[in-house]
Amino acid sequence: MKAELESKFKEIYGKEAAATYTTPGRVNLIGEHIDYNGGLVLPCAITLGTMLSIAPNDDHVIRFSSMNFPQSYTIEVKSSYQKSGTDWYNYPLGVIECFQLRGKNITGFDFLFNGTIPIGSGLSSSAAIEVVTAYALNDYMELGFSRLDLVLLCKDVENKFMGVNSGIMDQFAVAFGESEKAILLNCDTLKFQLIDCYLGKYSLAVINTNKSRKLSESKYNERVAECQQALADLQQEITIHNLCELTGEKLALHKHLINDPTVLNRATHVVTENDRVILAAKALNERNITLFGKLMYASHESLRTLYDVSGLELDTIVDYCATFEHVIGARMTGAGFGGCAIALVETEYIEEFRTGLTAYYTEKVGYEPSVYISEVGDGAKKI
Repeated sequence: MKAELESKFKEIYGKEAAATYTTPGRVNLIGEHIDYNGGLVLPCAITLGTMLSIAPNDDHVIRFSSMNFPQSYTIEVKSSYQKSGTDWYNYPLGVIECFQLRGKNITGFDFLFNGTIPIGSGLSSSAAIEVVTAYALNDYMELGFSRLDLVLLCKDVENKFMGVNSGIMDQFAVAFGESEKAILLNCDTLKFQLIDCYLGKYSLAVINTNKSRKLSESKYNERVAECQQALADLQQEITIHNLCELTGEKLALHKHLINDPTVLNRATHVVTENDRVILAAKALNERNITLFGKLMYASHESLRTLYDVSGLELDTIVDYCATFEHVIGARMTGAGFGGCAIALVETEYIEEFRTGLTAYYTEKVGYEPSVYISEVGDGAKKI
């Protein structure tokens, strides 16, 4: 794939690429919709990803091209940039703007991207584009930012430039991921530890519903607002800075402060999901895959009934998994509203699983899903 990308770069720009970088997508194994509530999450990097070749130019312009999208974009080098519509190139443009805001002058560059992450699937294709751009510029121009600095910069791209109120998990996972490791990340303190992700006889299946959704156009921001309302209600009596400071017991003692039953459901999911992450990390450390699988199913049920971010497509996948004896756990992953689910499937039954799920899903939904088998991979790097 690197050779193909660099060959295309030369075809488009008439010169050799100066350097090539790659950043993975991610799945969150458990801990959904709690990153922006200061909770614990357990993501891992996957072997689907985004690759970027770059080279400087003397034309005083920045050029973006992609092998995945027909749109290209050229803009003169300026001291400040603004989002232009909703096209893909706004993500790397936002990275450049955030470097500029930090006092780093980005001169003329040519960029060519190519990715294997399904767009709009919930596997962090946007975070991969952001982080690979930031990592590449930081490395090539020797700007001196740490990996954590780049994560925080890319979160600003998502929040301030693109206008999506997402947390930090996606950028963190694709930057810090390591092969065969999950990341137990405290989204409040940004402290993390690597957890052995030994799946034994099981493989990680990533199932794309093929129902596209865009976070900025979904109910994602609505869920963020509901959690903020729950927090404000609870702060009438207790001193907390985020919902995930609560235990289930403490929430039960103070739930009378939340008058809206929908808002209470959102808070209940957040608090209990945070508890599940703690149990899941312990289960992985102890190689208790059976318990880990049960926690995956419990997570999905909470997201379905309390947080209302699942839907027909994701539920159909998880319902099928629950009937297939060689699946030990399954859940939606990512923001929901379409996107992807994940399942732990006995490796020798992958093809049987793929065939059965495709038939079941197509009958229920009306079109086929896509099933990918991924390993737990590395984070951003030069190749």
